[in-house]
Amino acid sequence: MPPNPPSAPSKELHVFPNPAPERDYVIQFQIPEFTCHCPLTGQPDFAHFTIDMVCDKLCVELKSLKMYMWSFRDEGAFHEKVTNDILTKIVEVTKPRYARITAKWYVRGGIYTNVVAEHRKKGWKPDAPVTLPAHSTERGLLG
Repeated sequence: MPPNPPSAPSKELHVFPNPAPERDYVIQFQIPEFTCHCPLTGQPDFAHFTIDMVCDKLCVELKSLKMYMWSFRDEGAFHEKVTNDILTKIVEVTKPRYARITAKWYVRGGIYTNVVAEHRKKGWKPDAPVTLPAHSTERGLLG
């Protein structure tokens, strides 16, 4: 049997049911190789995207996220627009309790650009974080 053909870039995001919808938990995606190009100069732009989500009923399927992010490779896009467009698409498809995208754009023209966009489901408030005391080795003590 021949191997599966390589996937192509796609604007579709697929989802699957959240396996633990009864609790808030964070899913974090790290996408260090995002590319698009400047709509004015055509020069390539590179970014490291971090997507943090607290899903409600649906989660993003990883391979479709990869193909979705890849679909921007040949598009011209301003940093602010593409970051917000990606958040809009994720919210549209998954309707999460919370989502935040942090896009750290690599230097171009001597300027680094970071864009952070957030979505909160109306009425959703996160639980207080659990903090644990530091273990002795975390404080630099070896005994």
